[in-house]
Amino acid sequence: MIDGAPYRVDCHVKVLDDQVVERARRAGLDAIVYAPHFTRLPEIRERAAAYSTDDLLVIPAREVFTGSWRNRKHVLALGLDEPVPDFIPLEAAMAEFDRQDATVLVPHPEFATVSLGEADLRRHADTIDALEIFNPKHFPTHNRRARELAETLSIPPFTSSYAHLSRSVGIAHTAFKTAIESEADLLTTLADGVARRVSYDNGLERWRTTTTELAHLLYENTWEKVDRLFLSGTEPTHPKHIAYDGRFDDVAVY
Repeated sequence: MIDGAPYRVDCHVKVLDDQVVERARRAGLDAIVYAPHFTRLPEIRERAAAYSTDDLLVIPAREVFTGSWRNRKHVLALGLDEPVPDFIPLEAAMAEFDRQDATVLVPHPEFATVSLGEADLRRHADTIDALEIFNPKHFPTHNRRARELAETLSIPPFTSSYAHLSRSVGIAHTAFKTAIESEADLLTTLADGVARRVSYDNGLERWRTTTTELAHLLYENTWEKVDRLFLSGTEPTHPKHIAYDGRFDDVAVY
């Protein structure tokens, strides 16, 4: 970060490798938030640390799949001290985030069947720190609705590439004027509602990203879902996995 320049953060990516780091560098990013699906927090933290450099801070996070496959609602949690599993009710997840004083972001609101709706946002407004108002997977009507929700409910905004593919990294970012040099700095900045600017590419490259990411979403919700549900056994983030030591057995939806 150059003194006086905004600090650019891609607030949600799913992939992390050398290509992602190079893509982020070319896009002028200072940090990315890494939150892969169905991966336990210790592994996320280890991988994030391995790819962090002086030029790019990689911040670990968990996008928790609350509820069942038919009615799942995604919530992005940063600053967790203890792992939180998928497939627990939204209320249970939010209570756990509160207990840990985590920073809570809402990705892609009211998108398909995987998102928090207005009623959820109102119910958990005291826990939520920011709401995504632009997502490359969205069509313009979705992004307008997200912006409307953020303004109506007075929730600070953010954006991300929501990259499931390395080529999508950096297509959107959130720019902060405050200096952010560590994970703790970003958590404080988000939780305190510090002023920020949402920036994104809305040209041809954005629509290429939308097309390829939606195609990947279709894959995720067809063969990959069948594989996870029936072929792969217990997910490492399943609430009844041995790693959670029975703490969430009483609220597991499966």
